[in-house]
Amino acid sequence: MFSRDNLNYDPVLLPDRLDYDDDRLRAEAQAFFSRMAARHTVRDFTTRSVPREVIETCIRTAGRAPSGANHQPWHFVAISNPALKSRIRAEAEEEERRFYAGGAGDEWIKALEPIGTNAEKPHLEDAPWLIVVFAQRYGAFEDGTRYKNYYVPESVGIASGFLIAALHHAGLSMLTHTPNPMKFLNEALGRPASEKPIMILAVGHAAEDAKVPAVAMMKKPLDEILTVAD
Repeated sequence: MFSRDNLNYDPVLLPDRLDYDDDRLRAEAQAFFSRMAARHTVRDFTTRSVPREVIETCIRTAGRAPSGANHQPWHFVAISNPALKSRIRAEAEEEERRFYAGGAGDEWIKALEPIGTNAEKPHLEDAPWLIVVFAQRYGAFEDGTRYKNYYVPESVGIASGFLIAALHHAGLSMLTHTPNPMKFLNEALGRPASEKPIMILAVGHAAEDAKVPAVAMMKKPLDEILTVAD
């Protein structure tokens, strides 16, 4: 974290060490892959509630992500209030209608066709929780003095990955929603101009009849996403 206090480099011994042998390493890596391979983006949620403390713990996990200069340039807003979710849906759908009416361009719309999306976003109301991820472009002290944050998109991206993994590990389903622009979220959620909304995560339990697009099951094989220089 950044502070006006003079924080000096003060190394301490690594507090947590996982000293696995190679067999345990392989097993742990495979187990986590298997768990994450069972993660699917869903748009259909049940009305079953999710305890607030589960959401808080998952966000606490996101807050453990590495960040540029340890500034932790993120903020998460968790929303269960029905009226607020309804407002977010209405404003998001207004942006989406402009997107699908030509703002996106033909190539982007064609790319989305196999996903089956459109301007209607009922999941923003149906899911028991929405989590809005904000990136703090710069920090500010109580008197308004600004300070710079570093590697903000990279840091927030890593934290968002932690959050998605934590939510899935807890047994929840989610959908990443990224209307653009999303400036309405600052006003709706009372967040300062220094923060940029990056995504909305709709979070809850998948409906019994939830479906996913077949194309979403098509993942690139390892040899297309990995180059090894050994």
